[in-house]
Amino acid sequence: MDLSDTPKPKAASRKRAACLAIIAALVSLPAGAQAIEGRASIVDGDTIDIHRQRIRLTGIDAPESWQICQNKNGNAYKCGEMATRALDIFLSASTPTHCDIVDGDLRGRLVGDCFRADGESVSEWMVRRGYAMDWPRYSHGAYFGQQQAAKKEHLGIWRGEFIRHGRPRNSAAVMTGNESSYSLG
Repeated sequence: MDLSDTPKPKAASRKRAACLAIIAALVSLPAGAQAIEGRASIVDGDTIDIHRQRIRLTGIDAPESWQICQNKNGNAYKCGEMATRALDIFLSASTPTHCDIVDGDLRGRLVGDCFRADGESVSEWMVRRGYAMDWPRYSHGAYFGQQQAAKKEHLGIWRGEFIRHGRPRNSAAVMTGNESSYSLG
């Protein structure tokens, strides 16, 4: 009997828990709902709450609210807090926020393609202003052009150096505004 393909109990348990979290998030929406609209409360640069539903913005990755970055002179600044504030100001200028729900994630959040009342894409705006990165694994490169423009203009996180959250400094996850490409994987 070959046990090499048998999942480890911990991994299987985590997969089961993640699946249950996604199902719970999707089931908690009103019957037939594939979209949600209302006043957005900002959690961080890529997550909002609407009607007590946590929604992860699809296709982007923003610094965590606690994250520190460095500008081109090496001075530290609170880039995660900056991204969170920018998203709050942006969404407050045109309400309500409308999100088309496209999936659920491993943390039990809904994943949505969100827009302001004036129709402007939230994810696109965040990447173009340098407050978030295109996440090709989920966006399939939808925001690549906006990210290249933000990098070229040294906007937001691209004005210096930052470490992609969840990665140790020595793992080649240091990003700078001078890179032509990067890997989130």
